[in-house]
Amino acid sequence: MPLGVLALLAAAAGPCEAALCQAESLEPYFEKLARAGDHTPGRKPVHILQIGDSHTAGDAITGGWRDLLQAQYGSGGRGVMAAGRPYQGYVTYGATASMSPDWTVKSIFGGASVPPRPLIGLSGFSVSTAQAGATLGFTADPNEAFNRFTVCALTQPGGGKLSIRVGFTVEEFNLSSFATRSECRTIETPETQLSAQIVVSEGPVTLTSWGAFRDAGGVVLSNVGVSGSQFVHQARADDSVISEELRQYKPDLVVIAFGTNEGFAPRVEAGQYEIVLRSQLARIRRLVRNVPILMLGTPDANTRNAALFNNAVGFAVDCNTTRSQTIDDIMATLRASEAAGEGAQTPAQPETDPTGRPLFAPPGLAVIREVQRRVAAELNIAFWDWQARMGGACSAARLVKASPPLMRGDFVHYNKAGGWEIARMLQADLSAAASSVMASR
Repeated sequence: MPLGVLALLAAAAGPCEAALCQAESLEPYFEKLARAGDHTPGRKPVHILQIGDSHTAGDAITGGWRDLLQAQYGSGGRGVMAAGRPYQGYVTYGATASMSPDWTVKSIFGGASVPPRPLIGLSGFSVSTAQAGATLGFTADPNEAFNRFTVCALTQPGGGKLSIRVGFTVEEFNLSSFATRSECRTIETPETQLSAQIVVSEGPVTLTSWGAFRDAGGVVLSNVGVSGSQFVHQARADDSVISEELRQYKPDLVVIAFGTNEGFAPRVEAGQYEIVLRSQLARIRRLVRNVPILMLGTPDANTRNAALFNNAVGFAVDCNTTRSQTIDDIMATLRASEAAGEGAQTPAQPETDPTGRPLFAPPGLAVIREVQRRVAAELNIAFWDWQARMGGACSAARLVKASPPLMRGDFVHYNKAGGWEIARMLQADLSAAASSVMASR
């Protein structure tokens, strides 16, 4: 049935209220994942590409999801990342990146986003230098060994040259051309490798991303995120760069994970956000063409910033509590709700907070989440209700106060243990949906 008809039927039926909605749109991904365990040499791995904010950049959740998938299907490499080390504290689970001090970083958001900036692609960052001898390094953990390494850069009039070394293979990458455009160079090696190095032979040069893959089946999960960003900031990335990178990296599933920063804005208006959401989803769909898209709904997050108490139509949810639970207690509650097919809704117990400042979920989060759910249904894009699956309203407060905690003390970000639990729930829902979708064929 054509996707347009499916979208009309979904809209007529009203927004789905399950944890994972429009799962049938992921059928092409489910089909490829079912064959990911075939480790025939030369077989391309199944590639998941997640684009988002700090939840994606921090890799706590995507790292857990990567571990789960690769434990079941095998590793297809570490995937796509920003080249070098675009900021202090840059997290690269499964790999280590290095960068000499000669590089300038630009981004689609934050202090490094100030114009002028070169064209930027999927990673949300670029690194540039005019210094001959400047270096970038990439080292994979043994379980993320690779035999295909891709470097994406900008060619331009007067552009410089790179020397790319992967194992015993060395290639020169000339970036001089008549026009500024994106170009990617891929080096394939007969044996798997653990490291790659880039040396600038001649400046100037600008890199937009790199990626490491192992062509023997398995799964790759790439996380490209910019902390603090909103979906609207993706408009600052260049379509031509993204198109060239997608042509090289070939994702089988694109995951969109924004919403927290939108919901924490000083003022949230549903209509304005819907315009941004629809326009950016249309753009992503146009660029990825027939690749399925999964949108992660805005998770629960709490704050003590009184300025956000009335940042949208609706009501802030009181999340004050000093109750402490063990991880086992919290996970037992969540898993019991899974068996019932719905998110846990254990209410927080309001108490006086030692700081005297109330802890609450801003109403803007609920506004963003409901627009996401409705638009996803109308466009027949898969939607996962992250907030419901992590425990519903005020679940961030409970996860922070777990013993030991599953979220950091900012009531927004997950530690590695918490990220793994969110990943486990997401994958459980996707696995159940895959079984149902494939059985109904």
